[in-house]
Amino acid sequence: MHAFDYQAPTTLAEAIEHLSRGDARPLAGGTDLIDQMRMRRHTPQLVVDVKKIAELNVLRRDDAGLHIGAATPCCRISADADVQRDYSALMDSCRIIGGVQIQSRASIGGNLCNSGPAADSTPSMIALGGVCVIAGPQGTREVPVESFCTGPGKNVLEQGELLVELRFPPAQARQGSHYRRMIPRNEMDIAVVGVGASVVLDESGDQFVSARIALGAVAPTPLLAEEAGQLLAGKPVNDDSLAEAAKAAQAIATPISDMRGTADYRVHITGVLVRRVLAAAVTRARGQQLDYCPGH
Repeated sequence: MHAFDYQAPTTLAEAIEHLSRGDARPLAGGTDLIDQMRMRRHTPQLVVDVKKIAELNVLRRDDAGLHIGAATPCCRISADADVQRDYSALMDSCRIIGGVQIQSRASIGGNLCNSGPAADSTPSMIALGGVCVIAGPQGTREVPVESFCTGPGKNVLEQGELLVELRFPPAQARQGSHYRRMIPRNEMDIAVVGVGASVVLDESGDQFVSARIALGAVAPTPLLAEEAGQLLAGKPVNDDSLAEAAKAAQAIATPISDMRGTADYRVHITGVLVRRVLAAAVTRARGQQLDYCPGH
């Protein structure tokens, strides 16, 4: 690994000052950055450890919704009772990002800033209507999660800016969410396709009020399948409705072929997973127990 300077600020202002100085990278869990530095994919002259900043470690719920600091580790998120009950797609994602050791370090903020097309937490954040709170030399701004990534490994963060927290709107009655991925058996722990969905049902539990569907690993960036979600509004909860949404989601997928699967295979799996994830989200929205083993 190359030589670099290290700073561990305790305030947001200090962190922004350090990040504004030039070739600097923030360090949260480091599960991506350290490997990338070892491979010399990134060679920052300054590493800014942000784990000691209070704003980046919050995990709380208030009238504005759920707040998760960008450096909050996955293990805290998946163990939180509010997340488990009302933002369960996040729980699903956090439970399959690496093993126990990785989950004690990795954060959904870091996962998002790494901006990989196959990131496991990003589709869940998109499905749940997440908003990025970004601080920088010019002040604070907000960006919807679906607009944050601009390409593989690229995002909207500018010089000196730092992702502070992810904010999610208050949960609604009869709302349920789920994330699921498909990976090659006994091979790389990277999604061939990942799908997150959040649904709201009417009082009967038999009709969709609204839905948000997000796709990973089928385009240069994670996608909000906006039309697919809109198609479900007002529709009955049945196989025909799920199939229609799955077809609309497949239509926006533009995957590549690689060692983990062909483009045609990924499009097919997108349809399969959309139907399964929506069905699972409906189960949770009805207050029923989902019989699901993480990673399967």
